[in-house]
Amino acid sequence: MPVGLFGFARNTILVRAVTLASIASTPVAAEETEYTADVDAMLANVTARTKMVFLANPNNPTGTYIPFDEVKRLHAGLAKNVLLVIDAAYAEYVRRNDYESGIELVATSENVVMCRTFSKIHGLAALRLGWMYGPAHVVDAVNRIRGPFNVNAAAIAAGIAAIEDTAHQEHSREHNTRWLAWLTDEIGKLGLEVTPSAANFVLIHFPQAKGRTAQDADKFLTARGLILRQVSAYKLPHALRMSVGSEEANHLVVKALAEFLGSAR
Repeated sequence: MPVGLFGFARNTILVRAVTLASIASTPVAAEETEYTADVDAMLANVTARTKMVFLANPNNPTGTYIPFDEVKRLHAGLAKNVLLVIDAAYAEYVRRNDYESGIELVATSENVVMCRTFSKIHGLAALRLGWMYGPAHVVDAVNRIRGPFNVNAAAIAAGIAAIEDTAHQEHSREHNTRWLAWLTDEIGKLGLEVTPSAANFVLIHFPQAKGRTAQDADKFLTARGLILRQVSAYKLPHALRMSVGSEEANHLVVKALAEFLGSAR
């Protein structure tokens, strides 16, 4: 078997990155509803020129997701020559009965692929390792354009070890489930809106009043060594994204936010 391919039941390709920006195309963004992908809005933007539809489920940076029935409805509304790409980078963290990462849909379709990563629950972001599950003709096309040595031996070895370390995965899920709920509750008690998340981070919304904005909060937290992510590039200038951290880090951020809001009064 060629280096870089895992032998899953269907066609799965292990890749470092697939550069789609080099393909001549015009991206079209569909409006969300309450920070959540809207299938009707996505389908309304599909035209005869549409070649691919991308769905991040759960979504980054909102943490929201759509149930598998909605994913199937999206797929059913696409022509056979339109490729549905499901980005399920945070799938391992989801604890919802109506969620599926997309494996079943790929296994029964010829125009669906699912992309996954070792950067999240496995903690191997620096190795730039990921995998894609899709039909043979799509995997063949990706193989033709990816670099010949885009996954190194160390990354492959680490990926295999990560898959085998099921104890770490379960520990990470349990930790995330506990602290995701805690952060959502505690930050909400401070009077800040938190978008319900199914991933390993929370999206925190800040007022637009002077001294209380997301930018003000970011400066306040950064000065204390607490780095949250600005998400203005995602058209969310009034929010910050916080990853679920260690128990100590989570407490420090909540305490600092309380101080920030207190000092802003």
